[in-house]
Amino acid sequence: MAEQDGFPRREFVSAISLAALFSRNLAAADERSGEMIYRKLGRTGERVSAIGMGGYHIGVPQDEQESSRLIRSAIDRGVNFMDNCWDYMDGKCEIWMGKALRDGYRRKVFLMTKFDGRTKAAAAKQIDESLQRLQTDHVDLMQYHENIRMEDPDRFFNDGVVDALLEAKKAGKIRYIGFTGHKDPVVHLRMLEVAKAHDFHFDTAQMPLNILDAQFRSFAHEVVPKLVDQGIAVLGMKPMAAGALPQRGLATGLECLRYALSLPTSVVITGITDQKTLDQAFEAARTFQPFSQSELSALLARTREAALSGKWETFKTTTRQDGTARNPQWMG
Repeated sequence: MAEQDGFPRREFVSAISLAALFSRNLAAADERSGEMIYRKLGRTGERVSAIGMGGYHIGVPQDEQESSRLIRSAIDRGVNFMDNCWDYMDGKCEIWMGKALRDGYRRKVFLMTKFDGRTKAAAAKQIDESLQRLQTDHVDLMQYHENIRMEDPDRFFNDGVVDALLEAKKAGKIRYIGFTGHKDPVVHLRMLEVAKAHDFHFDTAQMPLNILDAQFRSFAHEVVPKLVDQGIAVLGMKPMAAGALPQRGLATGLECLRYALSLPTSVVITGITDQKTLDQAFEAARTFQPFSQSELSALLARTREAALSGKWETFKTTTRQDGTARNPQWMG
């Protein structure tokens, strides 16, 4: 294989493509305050922390008080974007976050959660249940969860789901609307196509953005540029490929967060389960500088073999994280 600057041509070309994408990132407009940086959330006019706190992982500590301490410490240090979902740990994660956001903390954050309903009635019910668990009269962002099947975009628009969201928005229960998915970029692209056909503009879209994704079913290459063009805020998740990158010695946690922050992400949502991962998130923000092309080439060459089979991005290649597949009753 031909080489360029010491790197195989495949990695060099991919690095050029990513570098062009990195040039569209939000770093130039970053606002730094303390340990955190803040970015625009698409066209919404909101300013959010570039690091978001993953909602599932707040339920990992065995002790609710420790979870609350981590949430409040993250907020006190500058994280204002909170992620959650109706189905995380059977509602426990929303309940714990709701308690942690008492005593004035709710007004300090941009609160997001997700729902699984594929009918108007199921969506409306889950929205109300999330509000109750989170102990709030509204969430800032509500997202259609697990857009992972080719029919999911059609169900969003044709089965009354969008009507439930618009009614909730009119009632002041939600402010912005987005969608998520972790399976294949083609499903995200279909959602954008169907939304255009219905003259509907999403405020956000969430997807896996990590070093392995750059070379396998890549959301970064295929979806992110279209979101940027349409003014839809990019929410990155699984920056460490569900832990596979650091656990397999493929990249450090800081490299993983730096990569995702280098993309045109408004927020990189990461799991924080203890003081170490909390400190790591702030260190990534405090020291952030986008990757150079040569750094990217080296990183892609180092991880190429692990990336190409997709076996370490299990959320793409297995049903392990497909909650709605294992629990079809959630969809209604």
